[in-house]
Amino acid sequence: MFRALVVEKDAAGVPGAAVQELSDSRLPEGDVTVAVEYSTLNYKDALCLGSGGGLVRAWPHVPGIDFAGVVETSADARYRPGDRVVLTGWRVGEVHWGGYATRARVRADWLVPLPASLSTRMAMAVGTAGLTAMLAVIALENHGLRPDHGEVLVTGAAGGVGSVAVALLAGLGHRVAAVTGRPETEGYLRDLGAARIVPRADLAETVKRPLESETWAGCIDSVGGAMLARILGQMKMNASVAAVGLAGGADLPASVVPFILRGVNLLGINSVFVPYAARVQAWDRITADLPMDRLEAMIRPAGLAELPALGRAILKGEVRGRVVVDVRA
Repeated sequence: MFRALVVEKDAAGVPGAAVQELSDSRLPEGDVTVAVEYSTLNYKDALCLGSGGGLVRAWPHVPGIDFAGVVETSADARYRPGDRVVLTGWRVGEVHWGGYATRARVRADWLVPLPASLSTRMAMAVGTAGLTAMLAVIALENHGLRPDHGEVLVTGAAGGVGSVAVALLAGLGHRVAAVTGRPETEGYLRDLGAARIVPRADLAETVKRPLESETWAGCIDSVGGAMLARILGQMKMNASVAAVGLAGGADLPASVVPFILRGVNLLGINSVFVPYAARVQAWDRITADLPMDRLEAMIRPAGLAELPALGRAILKGEVRGRVVVDVRA
């Protein structure tokens, strides 16, 4: 038997989530069975805890797009009982049962060995959000970003991706400008390393001019929409924006002028289907470059039973930092 947070629909099609005891026979197919220790809460998880947001294909369902734990059994030679592993992405927690359970069964190809210096708890303080932030930093570096180039903008800075991005960039020596619509998070963001706080309202609307003053040497954007369009016109010559989210909308009311007159690059970051080698590189960089004391400051602990309420809160933008879920609690 194992314990899981299960989402089911009632006779009227209304979803509800509750902690249940399930038989191992309910586990999906896979090469490796993992004793899960920690998971986390992302925006996608919040959708999957409710209606599914178009991500979930069948009910009952166990959400949780991330987990970290210890291998119990393996039919794949790459993993042995006792190995510590981490999983993010691959649509686990969406179309495949996920990490909101004390046991998970998945394909070996979806796993990554946990770096020796990282606990399962801290791995989930990183999670998909942190992995996405690291992939965005690597993409910006690959397109020439260096600490002496100027300020780097992070939008949605108090959220999961934004918080880790601020800490990573500041730890690497960049001067970080953090965008937030919540003035009460200013102290939190400065503690993470932000040198400047930019009110969301300053960037929330598009302007008629396709180009404004060259301001940002780079940007990690989790908002999209009108804000991303505005930022593109403020980028320095040949600077890049790493787009990681769409909290502000999927439409992009932008002009091509920043691309053709300033050589601005818009880099898409998809952490779901990242190849194995790139995942290993990103996790190695996380252990080397992410200040763990700042990561610790982001953590909000939770148990499985708290997740439905926290999911509703994250959809409203009311959750700060990283929710780390002890599935055993």
